[in-house]
Amino acid sequence: MAQLFRPSSNTIFKVSLAGVVLFASTTLGVAYMIDRGSWITSVQSAPEQPIAFSHKHHVKDDGIDCRYCHTSVETSHFAGLPATETCMSCHSQIWNNVEATQPIRDSWASGKSIAWTKVHNLPDYVYFNHSIHINKGMGCSACHGNVSEMPLVYKVNTLNMNWCVDCHRHPERLIRRRGADIFNTAYEYPANQAELGPQLVKEYHVQSLTDCVTCHR
Repeated sequence: MAQLFRPSSNTIFKVSLAGVVLFASTTLGVAYMIDRGSWITSVQSAPEQPIAFSHKHHVKDDGIDCRYCHTSVETSHFAGLPATETCMSCHSQIWNNVEATQPIRDSWASGKSIAWTKVHNLPDYVYFNHSIHINKGMGCSACHGNVSEMPLVYKVNTLNMNWCVDCHRHPERLIRRRGADIFNTAYEYPANQAELGPQLVKEYHVQSLTDCVTCHR
């Protein structure tokens, strides 16, 4: 019987098989990087807003506390956005005739809320409670970054499930003392965090909740 395949067929088959494996692994790797990249997660990307509100100016320069605008962050599942009345408490007196603050005055005159674009926008199937995290020693900047250095707010963390679960598994890494430290946007963790963290976890009765129903209700 005549030989069907030449001796070189074995080499061709091995090279082809290696090429398929390499192509598949490269495709998966590229897909993973795209999925974790800023194009999908919007990390480091500041969305366009109806007003170019600068946290750097209001928080760092003027020293306004987070809770002045985000009034419900300690008592509710949502942090809350400032009502136009809050903005006008200052801007009826200062910068009250410039173009940059005209949308505030328009909102005040019409009674129509300013349509802010959410930066940290969780899916509808995810339940997140701000007050629980705040009262368990998780500071604003742990999730939102140092907004006092942001002319326009952008995401610094993906807020993907694996990112959240990692914190739930190891809360001692990011926990801090309740009070002023929670709302210090430029907070730096102390050198003894490895010792302090577990102490605060125990003191604040923090549970490492990783069950699905914790967030998916």
